[in-house]
Amino acid sequence: MKITSVETFIGSVPLHTPFKTALRTVTVAESIIVKITSEDGYVGWGEAPPTHVITGESLASIEYAIHHVIKPFLIGNSLSTYERIFEQLQACMIGNTSAKAAVDMAIYDLLAQYAKLPLYQYLGGYHSEIETDYTVSVNTVEEMVRDANQYKLNGFSILKVKVGKDQIETDMERIKAIRQSVGNEVRIRLDANQGWNPKEAVKVIQKMEDLQLNIELVEQPVIAKDLEGLKFVTDRTETPIMADEAVFSIHDARQVLENKAADLINIKLMKSGGIHQARKIATLAQSYGIECMVGSMIETKLGISAAAHFAASHPVVTRFDFDAPLMLSGDLVHGGVIYKGSHLSFSEDYGLGICGIRSEFLRQNTMK
Repeated sequence: MKITSVETFIGSVPLHTPFKTALRTVTVAESIIVKITSEDGYVGWGEAPPTHVITGESLASIEYAIHHVIKPFLIGNSLSTYERIFEQLQACMIGNTSAKAAVDMAIYDLLAQYAKLPLYQYLGGYHSEIETDYTVSVNTVEEMVRDANQYKLNGFSILKVKVGKDQIETDMERIKAIRQSVGNEVRIRLDANQGWNPKEAVKVIQKMEDLQLNIELVEQPVIAKDLEGLKFVTDRTETPIMADEAVFSIHDARQVLENKAADLINIKLMKSGGIHQARKIATLAQSYGIECMVGSMIETKLGISAAAHFAASHPVVTRFDFDAPLMLSGDLVHGGVIYKGSHLSFSEDYGLGICGIRSEFLRQNTMK
């Protein structure tokens, strides 16, 4: 069960439509792909997209972290000591959570293969099928209404609407128009991506409540470091408030939970540093009676498969945000999670169920 090699590749898959939030616009899903091979010939896969405005990482920094910091202690280590490996992985450097997450998911892929189980079953197997929302990018009111209606026609009953890029009056126009257009049977979540200040957030959320727009939740309305501002919004609104960028680590989660600064937590593997730490956050939230969503960055089906396997394994995860592969012009991998409209299911293949990488989406071979 010893690890014998760690390789990386650059994956690059164009989006069929630009993805726009208050923080950035994405047209191509680029990521570092990790391949870890054991002495028995088993192969584990992982993925780390660079998200400069959230994790602070680039393709170059992810690759450097994996090859020059993480790889040296992985080679020759046995997977039978995986708890020690995960401890070393978290302690080896500050931050670099996406690089750690890619290695973490590849190790979990290997562990589940050795156990001869799909990863979600290896982790606990709570769900065998989950339902994702679909994200409405921030655009003009007309474009967002058009997109929301199209996603509804495509069978999505949960929409995640991006706001926070412009004046709050414009956001109100967007939300009212979308709700009027899609009707009340569609669940609407809002994601401000840190785009409002606390007083603005309270003003706009209370207005939505007065208008009975029936918003399921509002995600990260204020800047990530403003825990007092997040609590200010949570305390003054009835709509559930979800912490996203405010929670990277279990320490962050504890701060949010102890201060009752949010009603929900969004866990992402690229923030937590992988499945091992994400499970700790989920269990901590469960002990406080707080539900979680599991989301993602703009990742291919490789990273999403790992996130979905984790999300399906834990009872505290009640919401799922895994639409990223549906935004891409093609699948980077063979295998992985199975999409049927808004629903995701899992094959009975062991681990992540990844059968290989499509060479047409590999921009170049990188360090061996």
